[in-house]
Amino acid sequence: MQHQWAERADAAEEAMVSRHVRRLWALPGTALGVVAWPPVRRERLFFSWHYWWQAHLLDCVVDAALRDPTPKRRRRITKIARAHRVRNIGGWTNNYYDDMAWLGIALERAQRLHHLDYRNAIQDLESELFDAWAPDQGGGIPWCKRSNFYNTPANGPAAIMLARTGRLWRAQAIADWMDEKLRDPFTGLMFDGIRTDGPDSAGELDREIYSYCQGVALGTETELAVRLGAPRHRHRVHALVEAIDKRLTEDGLIVGGGGGDGGLFNGILARYLALVAAELPGDRAADVRARRTAAQIVLDSAEVAWENRLQVEGLPLFGRDWTAPAHLPGLGDGIATFTGGTVRSSDIAERDFSVQLGGWMLMEAAYVASGAL
Repeated sequence: MQHQWAERADAAEEAMVSRHVRRLWALPGTALGVVAWPPVRRERLFFSWHYWWQAHLLDCVVDAALRDPTPKRRRRITKIARAHRVRNIGGWTNNYYDDMAWLGIALERAQRLHHLDYRNAIQDLESELFDAWAPDQGGGIPWCKRSNFYNTPANGPAAIMLARTGRLWRAQAIADWMDEKLRDPFTGLMFDGIRTDGPDSAGELDREIYSYCQGVALGTETELAVRLGAPRHRHRVHALVEAIDKRLTEDGLIVGGGGGDGGLFNGILARYLALVAAELPGDRAADVRARRTAAQIVLDSAEVAWENRLQVEGLPLFGRDWTAPAHLPGLGDGIATFTGGTVRSSDIAERDFSVQLGGWMLMEAAYVASGAL
């Protein structure tokens, strides 16, 4: 089974590289993802580039190089990391803590798994995240600088990175804060975030439920369960996997989806479900059940996403909703727009780089989950 998923992940990677990955501004030794296919001129020229999408591109290239190490994949990691810094105009950081956390995760994995030296970049990003912890303001880590919105998409990936870089006490504090402030007591799922003006403020919850919020919470608790062994982290994973299976799937399949930023949400959930399947420790019945359920959700979702793909010039094009047939985008379709700190979908969401990257992420997750089973 794992061999089949390796072949499908290879095909997804080839589709992304052939349609999207290009030199940045014709500079040698660089590579970055064009944010749409087919692209308009401003997209081909990287006027739009979306920092956090590129961080996930780098993370997927790290996945591929771990699954099947080759010199070409190793070089691609260095090219994307270099282009990311150049396009970010001279540095690794920006004003959004979720963006920086995603890039930090990808660079830390590239260094740890492939022995590439990104110590300075990781230190810069780690410092930003560590110093953003704001209990005096009611947080949590804020979504962005000078914001009073403390959300799961910033705190979850920040905690994952900090756990992996050895800042375990801070990662655990973030996990405990998320569990106290952002977990819905009725569904067991994670809310999007909370707006608060201080530790004595009750705060205003944003009760939206997004799939990637569940993914980063799973990743945080799994990393801490592995590194610290405190039972509460395993127990939180058990409960969250059960809630995801009950409320975010239909017949065991991850449902929903979208374009723009939303094109990555389900892929992120799949990535961290696969992490649970492969790495959650423990041999009790609840541990085994959580690992098996997580793996099965990933594999069943990946199977239906593969069945519903389009084949374009022999390569897969994934749908915005994995449970429905994919649509072929064209140049005449409305393009994605960036407003209010969020990328809104193209009219045909399959056009967006994020949707295709989410599909590739799912195939890599299925490879990991199949090995865990």
